[in-house]
Amino acid sequence: MNAGDGADDPLSETGLASETVFAGRLLTVLRDTVRLPDGKQGVREYVRHPGAVAIVAVLADGRLVFERQFRYPLRRAFLEVPAGKIDPGEDILACARRELREEAGYEAARWDHLGVMHPCIGYADERIELFLARDLVEVGNALDDGEFLELLTLSPQEAEAAVLDGRITDGKTIAALFRALPLLRG
Repeated sequence: MNAGDGADDPLSETGLASETVFAGRLLTVLRDTVRLPDGKQGVREYVRHPGAVAIVAVLADGRLVFERQFRYPLRRAFLEVPAGKIDPGEDILACARRELREEAGYEAARWDHLGVMHPCIGYADERIELFLARDLVEVGNALDDGEFLELLTLSPQEAEAAVLDGRITDGKTIAALFRALPLLRG
């Protein structure tokens, strides 16, 4: 079965008109009129996002680097892997390297692209490119202005337990761990 994004997919919808509802610094909200598979018209509202990266960073002792960061929309701090927005025209690996350095203060000699995840397919076009970073060297962080976080480490087993018991609920972190754990287990 084809997951499909082309015209041959019987479930595809065709855009007929698009209106920008909101344009902010990070997000744009659009309202599109579409032709549905049955020929009728419908309306789709969605968020346009530049994309992001998320990094499972492995220390020499096998522990993983995590951040505890306050997320305003849910009004609480979350445990998550280092991550950040892709700048316009930026290569995804370059972005991952930059974010690991800025947020966690590490550079990595070995990088593996684990794949991509789409966190909000019902209302956003955001994609998050997942990476595994190994052979880390601590170089000191350089947080963006207004960015505050705490760094901590967990073993892969502790991280998996934190997902299963609900301490880690962040989607990108869960997806990145799911993709990285088989490689970490050998």
